[in-house]
Amino acid sequence: MNYSVTVKNYLMSDIDAMASTPEAYALNPGKDFTRHRKISFKDLVLLPITMEAGTMRHELYKYFNYQEDTLSNSAYCQQRNKLAPETFKSLLQRFNSHFPPAPYKDKYQLMAADGCTFTFTRNPEDTISFYGPDGKSTKGFNQIHTVALYDLISRYYVNAKIQPIKKKNEFKALAELIDEYEHHDLMPIFIADRGFFAYNVFAHAIENKSFFLIRAKDKNMMRLTGSSIDELPDDLDISVTRILTRSASKKNRKQPDKPDAYRYICKAVRFDYLPEGSKDEYEITLRVLRFKITDPSYENIVTNLPVEEFSADDIKDLYNLRWGIETSFRELKHILGTGNFRSKKREYIEHEIWAKLILYNFCSVITQHVVFKRAKRKYEYQVNFTVAFNACHYFIRIKNGDSPPNIEGLIRQNILPIRPGRNYARQHRFQIPVSFAYRF
Repeated sequence: MNYSVTVKNYLMSDIDAMASTPEAYALNPGKDFTRHRKISFKDLVLLPITMEAGTMRHELYKYFNYQEDTLSNSAYCQQRNKLAPETFKSLLQRFNSHFPPAPYKDKYQLMAADGCTFTFTRNPEDTISFYGPDGKSTKGFNQIHTVALYDLISRYYVNAKIQPIKKKNEFKALAELIDEYEHHDLMPIFIADRGFFAYNVFAHAIENKSFFLIRAKDKNMMRLTGSSIDELPDDLDISVTRILTRSASKKNRKQPDKPDAYRYICKAVRFDYLPEGSKDEYEITLRVLRFKITDPSYENIVTNLPVEEFSADDIKDLYNLRWGIETSFRELKHILGTGNFRSKKREYIEHEIWAKLILYNFCSVITQHVVFKRAKRKYEYQVNFTVAFNACHYFIRIKNGDSPPNIEGLIRQNILPIRPGRNYARQHRFQIPVSFAYRF
């Protein structure tokens, strides 16, 4: 049996297990999913995972092989509305449990965190996700923000937090993801860009006996070290201890002999280990690194990784690996079409995002397992993820009884050279929001 078939069997068995107790995933247990309908619970869960970029009607016809008795769009929406918010998240966790994470240095799991914003159908009534008309859009638009946790070695999504754009809080999201992380044999290292720099994030990782590696802005470095950027050496690797307090009064300090170590946390800044008005102190020790990339560019890193095991070069390599989550977002958005929403309500947009995370993991697990011959060539080669993911997406749609294609063979046929050192200027441009109303 091909590995792709095994992976699909895992997913189908997980959905079957959920379908055996539908009341556990019902919005109204005891009422929802108690009667026979045209669409079963299994199909209700599997359909959004398999959907492509067509309209709702087209996708329903494709899924049910263009049968005349295919349920209507309205009937599908009524059934979908019965699913509890945690349904697809639960399925993601079930599916991931079949594939233990690949280790880094035999003892660590590299977890990258980053945010991704999606635009969906204009709905002014959803005020916490709606931006009114401005210079970018004449009618306004709605957006939702996802902060995802991604395994950089195994190349699959582990967890996520989804927030309406006006409630976007990446610090809070990452802290919650760290708290929810289930520890196993591997020690997690949470890697994030400078948008996640916060004492609260550091403290949550430390309290959960985890490691972190987070990029810092120059202004954060100045506040943390107490020195101007010009005063910092080109290659900095020091340990810094700071005492966090909610009181700005020097009289309340318990260690007055260390005035330079104190950092005041105002009431507007969240820090879960010092409640507002508390006179307690929280001491935190951080490893701070600064190194030159290109003249005059520098990189600032804050971490708690031990210097005995991780040199400055190791830290550079680890942060460089973080780019894996950026490429995963590209695949998630543009190859798997996550932005092709067919919902108007934010709650169901969240369902669709979770469904696509499951689809991404399904495609990635199969692709990562494919081994191809490495002939003597100028470059090393890797699979063409666009072709591989499209093939896996097609494979997941095939019903029982149909002959599946040789997915592994298709993936092996399509490879691309790895050209190290290539870099391109990042394009910063605003994409005009599209309503996608035509998909309903």
